[in-house]
Amino acid sequence: MIRVVLPYHLRTLAAIDGEVRLEIEEPATLRAVLDAIEARHPVLRGTIRDHATLRRRQFIRFFACKEDLSNEQPEKTLPDAVATGAEPLYVVGAMAGG
Repeated sequence: MIRVVLPYHLRTLAAIDGEVRLEIEEPATLRAVLDAIEARHPVLRGTIRDHATLRRRQFIRFFACKEDLSNEQPEKTLPDAVATGAEPLYVVGAMAGG
């Protein structure tokens, strides 16, 4: 079971309370996790990644096991601690300003 922590605004949009828990077939990849989240919560399609290109939205970041996975290939296998549910995958809304 994979645990995913979404930012507050996405949890509110999808009416999610707490973490999202997903059963993902191996190999557990970022693409598989995002596909499963969008399948379970269709309202999130286009909020985390672009509809057409499926690339990460500019101000969305992915973290797991104290690592920034935002620029990794979507097909890369997630860390074992995430794949086993010991650690969550964090989807974080990045901040910018000046």
